[in-house]
Amino acid sequence: MPSRESYEVHKEEKSLVQKAKREANQEDILVAALGMRMGPQKPPATFWQPLKLFAYSQLTSLVRRATLKESDRTPKSEKVHNFKVHTFRGPHWCEHCASFMWGLMAQGVKCADCGLNVHKQCSSLVPNDCKPDLRHIRKVYSCDLTTLVKAYNTARPMVVDMCIREIESRGLKSEGLYRISGFSDSVEEVKMAFDKELTHPEKKLEAFREALALLPPSHCETLKYLMAHLKRVTQNEKFNLMNVENLGIIFGPTLMRAPNLDAITALNDIRYQRQVVEVLIKNEDILF
Repeated sequence: MPSRESYEVHKEEKSLVQKAKREANQEDILVAALGMRMGPQKPPATFWQPLKLFAYSQLTSLVRRATLKESDRTPKSEKVHNFKVHTFRGPHWCEHCASFMWGLMAQGVKCADCGLNVHKQCSSLVPNDCKPDLRHIRKVYSCDLTTLVKAYNTARPMVVDMCIREIESRGLKSEGLYRISGFSDSVEEVKMAFDKELTHPEKKLEAFREALALLPPSHCETLKYLMAHLKRVTQNEKFNLMNVENLGIIFGPTLMRAPNLDAITALNDIRYQRQVVEVLIKNEDILF
C-alpha cells in the first residue's frame, strides 16, 4: 500500500502536468490569434514571457478601441418626440423630407415638446433626439419628467428642489408632516403659481391663437361675438358686479366642456375651463 508521502508527491506531479498543459494551450491560442508560426520548437521561457505580455496588451488595446468606436456609432436616443396632429398657418415644409405640406387643415404633425414639424408619414422616420424647448412647455405639473428637466437643463425639476428646501427649512418638526393634507384651494393656488411663473404671456396667447385657428369658422365667429359681449359686461363691473373671474366661473363649464366627458374628469377640468374663458375675455381684442 503506497505511503502518504508517495501519494502527496504523485498529486503534486499531476498538478504540475495539468498546469503545464494549460499554459501550453494558452500559448497556442495566443499564437493563433496573432497569426504567428513558431515552428516545432517553442521559444524559451525567457523569450516567451515578454512576448506574451506584449501580445496581451496589444489585444486588449485593440478590443478597447473597437468597443469605443462601436459605442460612438450607437445613437443616443434619450427622448422620443411627442407628435400631435397640427394645422399650420401659411405654407409649411416638412423638416425631415423638406417637401411641402399640403392641405387646408391637419397638414402634418408637430412635436409638442420641441416644435419639430413633419409629415405624419415622416414622423416614424425621425430620430428619437427630441430637445424640448421652453417655448413649447405649457406647464410644470402633469408634464413629462424627462421633458421638463431637458427643457430647463437641470438634473431634476426645480419644483422638487424648492418644495424640499421649504419643508426642511421650517417644516420638519410639523406634526403630521406628509400625513395631514393641505387645503385643496391652497394646493391648487401653489400649482397655478408654478405654472404661471414658467409661462410667458406672449407664448400663451400664441397657443390660444393656434387653438382658435382649429375651430370651424362658424364656431370661431360665435365665440368671438360672445367674448366681445362679455368684455363689455366687465367694463360695467361697478354696476353689475360681474368681473372676469365671475364670468369665467359661469361660462367655463358651458363653453369648454368636452362632449362625452365623464363626471370626474369634467369636475377636474372646471378650473382650466374657467381660466380659458378668462383669457379669452381679457384678450378678446387681440385674439380674434
